Amino acid sequence: MIKLITGKKGTGKTKILIDLINTAVKDATGDLVCIEKGVNIRRSISFKVRWCDVEEFAIEGYDAFYGYVAGMIAGNYDIKEIFIDGIFKIGGRDYEAFGELLKKLDELTTKNDITVVFTVSADDTELPASVTDYIK
Repeated sequence: MIKLITGKKGTGKTKILIDLINTAVKDATGDLVCIEKGVNIRRSISFKVRWCDVEEFAIEGYDAFYGYVAGMIAGNYDIKEIFIDGIFKIGGRDYEAFGELLKKLDELTTKNDITVVFTVSADDTELPASVTDYIK
């Protein structure tokens, strides 16, 4: 399942994500992963969450990101939730390519019963249907 937290820069998306992560830790029945570019939220989340900085692995673009997440899932069948902060910092602002990533990840994570939550720095009206279909 894919969930998006959308809004312009400065609207509190990362704060919402941090709260979701720290709440999820309390009820987790599996492993939790947080992915970001840089170290923006590392100190704000529980040490029980596997934190990953894509810069350490030179992950850039949506295809590389998909491979990174798919490999992570293949290596750990206990992952239940993945949280991604600032996806446009990782993949860029190609909204159509982002929509394609969401479709592929939705198929992968639905099969494996994993929830993926993204922060998306854009207003809903800017995004194509291939992206807004995942706004809950």
